[in-house]
Amino acid sequence: MINFLDLKSVNAAHHDELAAACDRVIRSGWYIGGRELANFETEFAKYCGSKHCIGVANGLDALVLTMRAWMALGRLAEGDEVIVPSNTYIASILAISENRLTPVLVEPDVTTFNLCPANVRKAITPKTRAILPVHLYGQLADMPQILAIAEEHKLLVLEDAAQSHGASFNGKKAGSWGHAAGFSFYPGKNLGALGDAGAITTDDSELADTLRALRNYGSHEKYKNLYRGVNSRLDEIQAAMLCVKLKYLDEQTRHRREIATLYSEGIDNSAIQLPSTAGRSATDFENHVWHLFVIRSAQRDALKEYLVAKGVETLIHYPIPPHQQRAYSEWRDHSYPVSESIHNQVLSLPMGPSLSLDDARLVIDACNSFSGNG
Repeated sequence: MINFLDLKSVNAAHHDELAAACDRVIRSGWYIGGRELANFETEFAKYCGSKHCIGVANGLDALVLTMRAWMALGRLAEGDEVIVPSNTYIASILAISENRLTPVLVEPDVTTFNLCPANVRKAITPKTRAILPVHLYGQLADMPQILAIAEEHKLLVLEDAAQSHGASFNGKKAGSWGHAAGFSFYPGKNLGALGDAGAITTDDSELADTLRALRNYGSHEKYKNLYRGVNSRLDEIQAAMLCVKLKYLDEQTRHRREIATLYSEGIDNSAIQLPSTAGRSATDFENHVWHLFVIRSAQRDALKEYLVAKGVETLIHYPIPPHQQRAYSEWRDHSYPVSESIHNQVLSLPMGPSLSLDDARLVIDACNSFSGNG
């Protein structure tokens, strides 16, 4: 079986360095908020091209705490509207509702699956205060247009960069476009920890200072609490391991791009629609970091079964759109036809730094041999 993603192999490639990093932390006697965290925050901020990086417990907390910090600073208030793509993973929306803000779902671009600037503009009301673009599957949303709209209407922009570590457009990386960005380092991400982890990047020093307090019980100084904060800290061992893996991120991204090129040039089946890079140049294709390689098929379920029979594991990202989830039952009567079509047809092929080119070619052969009836 060709695994969708073999995390054991991914981390085995760096076993000695990861073990040494863990051992260093164990021997240090300092496990929360120490040198390893400071080192990673410095290195990741530099990598993204941002002034600040604030490590937190996971990617959801990165989004939740950023909006909470804006509320603490008086830049957002309960009930304010936040525009978000209707086809995102539910975490993007949970972060909004957790802060008692109002998610406003808009349909994505039908070709890239990313937030559609034209639909953003249509969704703006007097209550709109922020936009949450999601760099879905590893490709940046159309940030120049989104930022132009935000500037025109004086809106905050929070990038959901959970899937886009290292993605860039015109040399500017994910995490350095908006007023802030939330990253996830869940093990399966392009830059993955060996457990839950996340971070926020920003150029806003006041926001960064507030976030450092919020992640630590609302405290800048022990036993003095300015805010009703939470415990959401990136621990020393995960920070140390992320520092190891960050060194190899660009190399692994190049391998992902090589696989994506093989898939794009090799898969030739009328039953399969390949992912789009918005008709951009070959250079811009290179700026996609291919967290996922997501195809579409009107016969998705039959194709998935066929590929399993051929020894190819696939996943669906994501089978149920947020507005059809029981958690948001108030939206059950809403219709988002573009999102619904995407969720009904998408299928993610094997992708990752440990996937061999030979195995990628076998995936291509299996896709091409699908007859259209399973």
